[in-house]
Amino acid sequence: MCTGKCATLIGKLLFPLGILAIAGNLLLFFPNGKIIETEQITDYVWYFHGIVGAGLLVFLPAFMMLGAGGEGCCANRCGMFLSVILSALGTVGSVYCVIISVMGLVNGPLCDTGDGDYIYPFRNDTNEENYLLDQDRWSICKEPENVVLWNVVLFSITLGISAIEAVLCLIQVINGIIGVICGTCLRKRKVNAAVA
Repeated sequence: MCTGKCATLIGKLLFPLGILAIAGNLLLFFPNGKIIETEQITDYVWYFHGIVGAGLLVFLPAFMMLGAGGEGCCANRCGMFLSVILSALGTVGSVYCVIISVMGLVNGPLCDTGDGDYIYPFRNDTNEENYLLDQDRWSICKEPENVVLWNVVLFSITLGISAIEAVLCLIQVINGIIGVICGTCLRKRKVNAAVA
């Protein structure tokens, strides 16, 4: 496979993943599909890990990959070099999303435990007593309803998406370096077309 075709394929894969990461982050603002006060939203949601990290910072290299993989001004060694730089940026954004998603999972949601005060009841959990492994403890959160399940599912989704994005961006870094050194295969196609 030519480095240009590989870049195009990776670019096309990153777009739906980025959209899903943004959607996952946005849904975390509405626990159980309800609008709540801003001070009642889990703090890790406000880091915009899916919107910025796995979304916007991944769209930049995806656009460049499509340009570097096609014909035109970007389908050359310079375009591949730019895709390497932007893919490294996409990797950083994806890793940022992985870190924030893990922290959101480990520390748990902000919720009302029944006394009207919103706290983080799972922040001091130990490895032996982790709320992720003991679903019976999830009932400690009374409001918003099902907030623990909501956070676990959505932070897990953004974690998985951003991990896939990080791998794809790293593959493009390697692919782009090969494209800078060896070219994007466009010259071979043009030579073959002229001979035929």
